[in-house]
Amino acid sequence: MLGSMAEAEDVVQDAYLRWHRADRAHVDDAAAYLSKTVTRLCLDQLKSARAQRETYIGPWVPEPIVDDEAGEQDDITLALMMALERLSPLERAAFLLHDVFGLAFDDVAQAVGREAVACRQLASRARDHIRAARPRFPVSPEEGADIARAFYLATRSGELKALQSLLAADAVLYSDGGGKRLAALKPVRGDSNVARFFAGIARKAPALQDTAWRPAVVDGLPGIVVIENGEVLQTMAFEIDGGKIATIYVVRNPDKLTRVRIEPTAPLQ
Repeated sequence: MLGSMAEAEDVVQDAYLRWHRADRAHVDDAAAYLSKTVTRLCLDQLKSARAQRETYIGPWVPEPIVDDEAGEQDDITLALMMALERLSPLERAAFLLHDVFGLAFDDVAQAVGREAVACRQLASRARDHIRAARPRFPVSPEEGADIARAFYLATRSGELKALQSLLAADAVLYSDGGGKRLAALKPVRGDSNVARFFAGIARKAPALQDTAWRPAVVDGLPGIVVIENGEVLQTMAFEIDGGKIATIYVVRNPDKLTRVRIEPTAPLQ
């Protein structure tokens, strides 16, 4: 719902305190009560979060959740979370509660304070947006990891042709520095522009060639964790469609990287 682990934890804590204070004798269904409470708290949080993101410096990308072992892709991927950002809070709630968590529309209606018919329409609109954002040709975890590694190695060498060959023609780069680390202030669109962006970094910042890195799964997508001077410098996640990189999500904002482990589980290369 929120795209932020810290905000999610705050909501869960607030919901727990409300549950702790509740008169259990008047709670017929604990799961329904908690679903309603958490959803309402999330909707309130989204209102303030949207206001904050209007003044956010550069593109906003959800906080990365990093796994070190590639496996079956989770339903909740970074690509899905970015698609959710384009929905209204009520559309987002109806879609997640019904399509992801399996609540009946009558229960969704109780949670969001709307009629069941309206919730069905909200979820349907959200589903159309989500469907349009899904990759047409999903890749295996192994292929995704190979493409992510090849692209990162190309960013280190700065080879323009190698970079562009891995990108879809309409590729997009989102780089989230939050005004605290250098990043592109707007999405970079098109394979040639994205390739030139990374080639330019390789020319201007040769010191980055000495950074350590490791493969990872970032919010369900093949990715890379980059480490410099004992700190996580950035995460990179790659949405791949038809064997080409369609979208790159780079998170450099240090506030969003505090939960990413520095110690690698595989040798740094």
